Amino acid sequence: MVWRCRQYTFSFPRPALVMGILNVTPDSFSDGGRFLDTSAAVDRAQRLVAEGADLVDIGGESTRPGAPEVEASEERRRVLPVLERLQAELRVPLSIDTRKPEVAAAALEAGASVVNDVEANRTDPEMWRVVAQGNCGYVAMHMQGAPQTMQIAPSYSDVVGEVGRFLEERLERLTAAGVGGEQVILDPGIGFGKSLDHNLELIAHLSQLSRLHRPILLGVSRKSFLGRLLGAEVPDRLPGALACTVWGALQGVQIFRTHDVGATVQALRTVEALTSARTRPV
Repeated sequence: MVWRCRQYTFSFPRPALVMGILNVTPDSFSDGGRFLDTSAAVDRAQRLVAEGADLVDIGGESTRPGAPEVEASEERRRVLPVLERLQAELRVPLSIDTRKPEVAAAALEAGASVVNDVEANRTDPEMWRVVAQGNCGYVAMHMQGAPQTMQIAPSYSDVVGEVGRFLEERLERLTAAGVGGEQVILDPGIGFGKSLDHNLELIAHLSQLSRLHRPILLGVSRKSFLGRLLGAEVPDRLPGALACTVWGALQGVQIFRTHDVGATVQALRTVEALTSARTRPV
């Protein structure tokens, strides 16, 4: 499998990719406000890459449950100066975490190589036209509802089957919109319109998504389902996230989105080394 995002190409199988999270927002659930200043955001991105991030995902709008929508002009104001600085200073793909086609287009012009779209459940194809024209990577994520409503009463008859069918249907619609299959990776959307049990069931059965023949991205970093499962506050959820990361790697997940890059890289390289050692003759 190949994932193409503009000038970057990743061929799988290979060591799992780590996508470092950079929130340029005042209200993200984990680190809102810490990196609103452009210089602070650039320093944070450089630190993520130094810790081993293969990509940096930059977001100017919180998508935590209940978060208010941000105007496109404000989102651009937050992210574009950071993108422009990082495009000149880093040699890894930059991802824009946005639901808005106009923000995605501006970010691609500023040097982004990936669009991370939590709203791949959209009906308007304008975002996909931007992605097709930009020849960039695209993360299609499953979400039931919207950030303002998604956790009110999420309901599924078969969460694993429904998410899998949704992602399969997105691939078909993306192809119809002119987006090449090698541009797309898939995200089951942990925490986006799912209960604790839904999230656990999805993670437990991640291997079933391999039938879609596209790389899978898993994002569990510091999420509230870990708080409900473990009784842990946001700063104390890393052990649970690393357990999900190792499990995901063993289930065939190829890309992991995280705030805690250094620890995630160590966990992944360790499980990869153990997996490799198990295949060698004794």
